[in-house]
Amino acid sequence: MDYVSALVPPVVMAGFFIALVVTIVKSQGGANKAKEDAAVDAVIARAEAAKQAQPGQ
Repeated sequence: MDYVSALVPPVVMAGFFIALVVTIVKSQGGANKAKEDAAVDAVIARAEAAKQAQPGQ
C-alpha cells in the first residue's frame, strides 16, 4: 500500500495540470479575443512610445 500513497500526489498534480492546460486552451479566442488583443497592442504601443521619448536614446 505504500506505492499507492507514493503515487497519489503525482497523479493528482498531473490531473490538475491537465485541467489547467485544457482551461487555458479553451479560453483562447472567442468573443473576448479582439478586446484582449487590443489591450495588449495598447500596452506595447505605450511601452514603445515611452522608450522613444527617453532622452539619450
